[in-house]
Amino acid sequence: MGSGGGSTGGSGKAGSPGSTGKAGTEGIPATTEPTGGAPPRRGPVVAALMLGMALAALDGTVVSTAVPQIVGELGGFSVFSWLFSGYLLAVTVTLPVYGKLSDTFGRKPVLVCGILLFLLGSLLCAAAWNMAALIAFRVVQGLGGGALQGTVQTIAADLYPLKERPRIQARLSTVWALSAVAGPAIGGLLASYADWRWIFLINLPVGAVALWLVVRHLREPARTRPAARPRIDWPGALAVFAAGTLLLTALVQGGIAWPWLSAPSLGLLGGAAVLVAVVVVIERRATEPVIPGWVWRRRTIAAVNLALGALGLLMVAPTVFLPTYAQSVLGLGPIAAGFVLSVMTLSWPVSAALSNRLYTRIGFRQTAIIGISLAGLVLAVFPLLPYPGAPWQPALLMLLLGGALGLFQLPLIVGVQSTVGWAERGTTTASVLFCRQVGQSIGAALFGAVANGVLAARLGSAGDLDRVSHALADPASMTAAAADHLRRAVDAAVDYVYVGAAAAAALSLLVLLFVAPRRFPVLDDSD
Repeated sequence: MGSGGGSTGGSGKAGSPGSTGKAGTEGIPATTEPTGGAPPRRGPVVAALMLGMALAALDGTVVSTAVPQIVGELGGFSVFSWLFSGYLLAVTVTLPVYGKLSDTFGRKPVLVCGILLFLLGSLLCAAAWNMAALIAFRVVQGLGGGALQGTVQTIAADLYPLKERPRIQARLSTVWALSAVAGPAIGGLLASYADWRWIFLINLPVGAVALWLVVRHLREPARTRPAARPRIDWPGALAVFAAGTLLLTALVQGGIAWPWLSAPSLGLLGGAAVLVAVVVVIERRATEPVIPGWVWRRRTIAAVNLALGALGLLMVAPTVFLPTYAQSVLGLGPIAAGFVLSVMTLSWPVSAALSNRLYTRIGFRQTAIIGISLAGLVLAVFPLLPYPGAPWQPALLMLLLGGALGLFQLPLIVGVQSTVGWAERGTTTASVLFCRQVGQSIGAALFGAVANGVLAARLGSAGDLDRVSHALADPASMTAAAADHLRRAVDAAVDYVYVGAAAAAALSLLVLLFVAPRRFPVLDDSD
């Protein structure tokens, strides 16, 4: 990409033999790209990536609709939330490990292992005999899901040069959009007319096709063999896994399974802090660290990590609280409430696909600034909606929000992947996805506490979003005045959540303005 694209710096050659790119003005040396070998057949490989992404994207939305049937057969209502928390934990804490492994040993073995683990977990979930077994097998699924999410994004960047990269990223965004819309319908149909176990069994043929395409058609270019055998940083990997598990468990369960200031919460958070310090010590001494220091020393990568961490934070408002608002305040059914949210997933990939026309003119950072500024405005408008309002009003805001976030997320991902060579791309991509997942977990805990605090202030000891939502699901059990009082309380709680989401957007904007470099130091791969 030439300097007229707005995101490149200077055009000095990177100084390593075999380099295919030019380093930008930030002084980041171009890492040696793999050379030699026939280029992979893109069509079958892209199909495999889309199928692999669909496995991960459909997982949560399909399972959520079958929870009543699962609990009805296996029991364990008090712990069923771990069907999602366990999977999320496994995905999040393994992302950095898989990123480093893909840079060390190649993408293909990591992706193959990830698909196999995901399919094994799916098969075991279908055979689960009680809730504890199902939760354990969901963790196995998550171990595979971590490899799928990070490695698919990395291979997508490997396959296409910078100018063509938005094409594949837009396709992957479309997979997420279709999954958000189709997932609940598929899960509901299977749970209602077949058996909930088919929700997991249906993964097997899809995954098998993806696996066959990867094994048959993905050909990674030959790489120069290192002088010494690569060493896996197992102590660092285990420390990252342990620290992430304690931190995310505290965030996911705090305020739900136990109070925030209780011994379990404080113990988990304290243990996580100690383990984070241990991770820093281990990674500084490791020859090949799982989370190398350059991930945070390079301004571009650090800024994108922080900005997308804030994106994970603000995404909790529409994905978690909007469906509750649509059902409890607007009185919509589950399907109609899902539609109010799903319109965001329709505009997001369209905006992302068109974003390259903007960032090739003004740059990655400037495009992302426009996107997150618009997103912040949309989020700030939500509390101004009338009560109770019409369904088209929040739907329109979500349509605008999806368009704004498409301009924000994709330029940052494409931009940061373009600042590193092949040997660092897996680690870089994984660090970005890891920060976004952690931001989402923090957002769920933080905004959950905000919503319940608002409800408690308005309703007293009965102020709990879950209990209020269940009460409003049966309006015949209360007077019209009491139901209206509860709806107004939920409306106020969600309004405060959206104010918090707008603040997260402002935080991301500040990161882009004061941390991110004006021009991303991309490697010119047009030669």
